[in-house]
Amino acid sequence: MRAVIQRVESATLHLVDASGARSAHTHIDAGLVVLLGVAADDTQKDAAWMASKLAHMRIFEDADGKMNLGALDCTPPGQALVVPNFTVAGTAQKGRRPDFMGAMKPPEAGAMFERVCELIAAEGLEVQRGVFGADMRVELINDGPITIVIESPKN
Repeated sequence: MRAVIQRVESATLHLVDASGARSAHTHIDAGLVVLLGVAADDTQKDAAWMASKLAHMRIFEDADGKMNLGALDCTPPGQALVVPNFTVAGTAQKGRRPDFMGAMKPPEAGAMFERVCELIAAEGLEVQRGVFGADMRVELINDGPITIVIESPKN
């Protein structure tokens, strides 16, 4: 499982319909935007590891300006906008065309995405979700910018 995490001042996720019209689906204030890619070999153990890592990643500044706080430690607590993104599970090691064959196939990937969101919420972080399989646009204001890529450990 792989995630691209951005610390944001705010973010809005829009859904795009067949005509190309956008509608605001959800919004967060300060917190994390997480683009989550689920690999074919990911397990419930990967989901639990990822959720804990996201909920407690210390990328917010304390009173001394050091990145020592997790989203839950902030006042008010940060929020998370988790967006399903199968391209994050892809690779670009060979050639010029990305390879997405390692991504988990739906509907299993959708269920794993939902599980990660549930586990993040269980850690205490308010979670807003993108829509699995939908055409989406994410509008955000980066804070920093701070962008981190994390990947669950493989056995």
